[in-house]
Amino acid sequence: MLRTLLTVLFLAFLAGAAVAQEAEAPLVITTEKALPKAILGANYETKLTATGGVSPWTWDFIAGKFPPGLNLDSSGTISGTPTTIGQFRFALEVSDSDDPPDTRTREFTLNVISALVVEWNKSPVVTATGIEGSVKLINQTADNFDLTMIVVAVNDIGKAFVLGYQHFVFSADSTISEIPFGAALPQGDYIVHADVISEVAEKDTIHRVRLQTSEPLTTH
Repeated sequence: MLRTLLTVLFLAFLAGAAVAQEAEAPLVITTEKALPKAILGANYETKLTATGGVSPWTWDFIAGKFPPGLNLDSSGTISGTPTTIGQFRFALEVSDSDDPPDTRTREFTLNVISALVVEWNKSPVVTATGIEGSVKLINQTADNFDLTMIVVAVNDIGKAFVLGYQHFVFSADSTISEIPFGAALPQGDYIVHADVISEVAEKDTIHRVRLQTSEPLTTH
């Protein structure tokens, strides 16, 4: 009976020592300063992590600019749908459950980017017969896009002339430096715009981008 009691007391001592040792471990933020990138208009979620101290841990916003559309909950989950492109820097604090609590602060960076970037590679120009130019495309996501692009020239009475059309699978994290377009056109003033639509069917997601010339182009 005495041996059993001593054994129980010894195990309880070991358990108490283990808990004390765990509690004595310093509180450390283990999440890297650069958070995973977010895509404009797409659902985003990432979990902040810490070790040491006395769990559970509580997270708070301290300073800086948090991405519009995203929220931080007390458990350290950043989630939501970002509404603004840019690089955002902000400081967050984590507190443990000790009395008094231990705290640590870290500055984080979160980039919100466009899933699909569409740029003029060669801005539309008037040629001897019509208008021509080229477009650059960048897929900044980990998804393959089912992509459709149409470039049209619209005259001053609203009639549209197709300058180019493309439909293809645009691979994840890739760039197409130049997709040329051009066509002969009647004399007139034209606004040129490129409309690009990319779909990720398995995620029920569509990204749309339009480029448009700021001033009419006059053909002769």
